[in-house]
Amino acid sequence: MAFDEERDARIAEIVGPWGATRKKMFGGIGYLLDGNMVAGVHRDRIVLRLGDEEAVAALLDPRVSVFDITGRPVRGWVMVDPGVVDDDQLVLWLSTAKAFVESLPPK
Repeated sequence: MAFDEERDARIAEIVGPWGATRKKMFGGIGYLLDGNMVAGVHRDRIVLRLGDEEAVAALLDPRVSVFDITGRPVRGWVMVDPGVVDDDQLVLWLSTAKAFVESLPPK
């Protein structure tokens, strides 16, 4: 299954002004800030790098699951089910991911 281009366009519109770069990765698209992935699209799901604390909080939402596409869950990363994210929620989640990634050293 190809990645969801509409979801990708929604993310690009928000993170583009931040200076994020777009890169093909894990069978989808990732957006990077200073070389660190902040968000992306895998198939029809949004991928967010929130850090451990924010990811645990996000996982309380039944629409959110651990980022695991290989059988090895990735701590601090989550995936959001398709069709359940309105624009305000997407901006909030992406901003949370941005804040976390900005705390990391550039790659």
